[in-house]
Amino acid sequence: MRYLPTGEWMQKADNYTIDEIGLPSMVLMERAALAAVTAMEQEKINTQRTLVVCGSGNNGGDGFAIARLLKEKGCQAEAAFIGNEASMTPDCRQQMKIAEKCGVPIVTTISRQEYTVIVDAVFGVGLNREVLGAYAANIKKMNDLPGQKVAVDIPSGICSATGNVLGTAFCADLTVTFECEKLGCILHPGHQYAGKTIPVAIGISRKLFEKEPGVCYTFEKSDLPELIPSRKPNSHKGTYGKILMITGSRGMSGAAYLSAKAAYTCGAGLVQIYTHEDNRVILQQLLPEAIVSTYTEYEEESLGELLAWADVVCMGCGLGKSRTSECIATQVMKEVKTPCVIDADGLNILACHPELLEERERPIILTPHMKEMSGLLGCSVAELQEKRFEMTRAFTVKAGVVCALKDARTIVAKWDRQTFVNTAGNSSMAKAGSGDVLAGVIAGLLAQGLHPYEAAVCGVYLHACAGDEAKSARGSYSVLAEDLIAGIGACLKRTEESMKR
Repeated sequence: MRYLPTGEWMQKADNYTIDEIGLPSMVLMERAALAAVTAMEQEKINTQRTLVVCGSGNNGGDGFAIARLLKEKGCQAEAAFIGNEASMTPDCRQQMKIAEKCGVPIVTTISRQEYTVIVDAVFGVGLNREVLGAYAANIKKMNDLPGQKVAVDIPSGICSATGNVLGTAFCADLTVTFECEKLGCILHPGHQYAGKTIPVAIGISRKLFEKEPGVCYTFEKSDLPELIPSRKPNSHKGTYGKILMITGSRGMSGAAYLSAKAAYTCGAGLVQIYTHEDNRVILQQLLPEAIVSTYTEYEEESLGELLAWADVVCMGCGLGKSRTSECIATQVMKEVKTPCVIDADGLNILACHPELLEERERPIILTPHMKEMSGLLGCSVAELQEKRFEMTRAFTVKAGVVCALKDARTIVAKWDRQTFVNTAGNSSMAKAGSGDVLAGVIAGLLAQGLHPYEAAVCGVYLHACAGDEAKSARGSYSVLAEDLIAGIGACLKRTEESMKR
């Protein structure tokens, strides 16, 4: 697990390290510069003729120190100061003096010389305004210069909290970031501007991040053994849960099949699909392991019996928005007592009947994509994109649910937990049926005993890792939803084998 702080939280951690622990800021700056130079060497950046462009904040101070260290190594290192001298921080001013005394040429304009690398140390993580005027012109010059591009901590012009471009931004091949990746370098479009991001430890304390709801986090593949539920030697199908899949309206057997098979592949013990009668034959052929129960019209008593039977309910994949579907969804929301995953048409029905979410703190996981979430919130997709972290978290407070908001960077939010940001997966997963698979994965993990928040986080991450497996096997264009299920099996097998070593 690794933290993804915003610039605001990183500055708080920096201040805590300096003020409470007592590590001087100049020591941190020297460590940062040394770590940046080391990272450039490891990444085989050609530093023979380097231009370091510095601002007037501590990011600029890092830049002056980097130029000095490169000069000491025999490189032709030049620093361009494009900041406001009157607003220089004390550490930045001191680093500029040291660099100058060590023979680093310092200029105030960026000339069109030939450099092997341009290092961006103009703005740090605290930038929260649009880049205009001379700063914007200089960043454009930096981007236009030939040579490799390296950003110090974060590309100048990228918002550390949202990943948005603040007017204009430096486009890096490599970003050397201090202590933690910044959230803005994970989110799009900041991720594209950051290039390859390498976090380097310089001694900033992460204590403030522990269990702080305002700090996001993500996982690495090495975390999977700790995330997935264990299998017991003395067990049977009932040990791993009974799932009721309320999925698939007339002609939508594929959604029912994909979600049910995904749940089985994740380790669920028994899956019963409740679907339209028209889907019975094909589902029995495609997935003989599942129980198939059907309806042709709304049957309150039968549905009530199935809800009482289940340990976990998954509702919505291909359910449709007919009157029958609305009646089914309404009964589920009123009667379900077990953990419940709601996806797709289940979410669209909830958007039309928000009163069904008024009873708070039930074990419910919602898995909307951006359009479905905008319907639940009653806002535009553009508004949601601008404030998705705040709006999603506020929604979980109001509705008392866990929410996995699907996007290129899916997030999982719960009112009393840190927000998970998924960094695995790829564009090959942008195919019909991918969401059905995710709903089934989360339901399968719930059936094996994971709590709703943990099941949503683990499910999102495992599903994304499966997407990476599928891309490796099939390429970016040809992955189908069923290939994700095969990828899940491969991920779990590899994880299980690693646990035995």
